[in-house]
Amino acid sequence: MKIAGVQFKPFFGNKERNIDYIFKNIKNIPAEIIVFPELSISGYFFQSKDEVAETAEEFSGALMSEFQELATGLDKILVIGFPEKSGDDYYNSAAILLPNKELSRCYRKTHLFYKEKYSFTPGDTGFFVIHDEERDIKIGTMICYDWRFPEASRTLGLLGADLIVCPSNLVTTIWHSVMPARAIENKVYFAVINRTGKENRDGDELFFNGESVIYGYNGERLAKAGVEDEKVIYADIEPSLTRRKAFNEFNDVFKDRRPEFYKL
Repeated sequence: MKIAGVQFKPFFGNKERNIDYIFKNIKNIPAEIIVFPELSISGYFFQSKDEVAETAEEFSGALMSEFQELATGLDKILVIGFPEKSGDDYYNSAAILLPNKELSRCYRKTHLFYKEKYSFTPGDTGFFVIHDEERDIKIGTMICYDWRFPEASRTLGLLGADLIVCPSNLVTTIWHSVMPARAIENKVYFAVINRTGKENRDGDELFFNGESVIYGYNGERLAKAGVEDEKVIYADIEPSLTRRKAFNEFNDVFKDRRPEFYKL
């Protein structure tokens, strides 16, 4: 199975341009799974809920329905970061769209970063895994700052994820030291798909540092983009290889756990 990550620079305030870019990539990328960055249809640096309201989409709305039609028609799994409207709330969300519409779901970011707290409601979906039986893959999702919390990836691992996708707008660099460990400790493939470029709002500037990576289940780097590249990265994965958590005849990283001694 081939997975692709699309690293690019979404333009804040130019939703039409961003959506057009995403559509073109979906149609042209030869991969079964395509992952886009966090808030890829809108840009990132919202200052208020009123700003989010101007660009947010409902998961059941017209735009996501168009993306769903592509997922079904092209037989691809799509992961797209977007600002989601639900009632009076706005979430930093990722749509996970499978060819079988009944399996498609929306993940809402659990841990809000920096000024996101002024613009978004903390996610309420919790962490979950989608099992696509036809392709024999189990996919878990987190978004950006969720990486700081090892409980997130461990939860997805214990739920049976073969692949964790992490749409991101990362502005720090220390995540490079941590993500391979997340893959190793859970024995899962891990795709961190970041964006590039800068956004400046009222003199407060964020630099998004790119370097999207797809890791193997032993932490090896399978594919990587540069800091400023607008680039598609690819990796071949074999989901079934993640499911045996033993690494010798005596030890299994899940069966050897002793949760009764963990204070979480």
